[in-house]
Amino acid sequence: MAFEELGELLDESIELPIAGRLYTVPAPSAEIGLRTQALIHAAAVAADGGRADEQVLGDAAERDLYRDVLGPAHDEMIADGVKWPTLKHAAITAMVWIAQDKAAAERYWGAAGDPSRLAPNRAARRNRSDAASSTPSRGSTSGTSTRPAPARGAGKKGRKRH
Repeated sequence: MAFEELGELLDESIELPIAGRLYTVPAPSAEIGLRTQALIHAAAVAADGGRADEQVLGDAAERDLYRDVLGPAHDEMIADGVKWPTLKHAAITAMVWIAQDKAAAERYWGAAGDPSRLAPNRAARRNRSDAASSTPSRGSTSGTSTRPAPARGAGKKGRKRH
């Protein structure tokens, strides 16, 4: 078995629908991909209370990361008058795609950047719990009930401790 051409195996772009238009974000260069992954890792370490690599964060701040991760879609969005929150969401979606994969980027996109929408809904979790607990347990089929345990200190009647 021979290796197939990698370009035919990988999906090397994502398409982001914004205001009736589809923007294609191509895969970044290896340099941009590695820098993006390093930045996301450093940010995650800092968010967890660790010491972030200041050089990585400083290098990222010096460059236009959003332009880099969006590629030509960045200039197209600017020319089309896309608003800042939309451009930011598109860029962070691209960063998630670069650092993780397309499925993670789709989840982030669909959650509109709201972390609470990425986690299962509390009401949905409760409904699953209620459904699970509404099924009667098998329990004992002997027909007898258990007797309650005696209260503490009621062991021997009539005996008082002095």
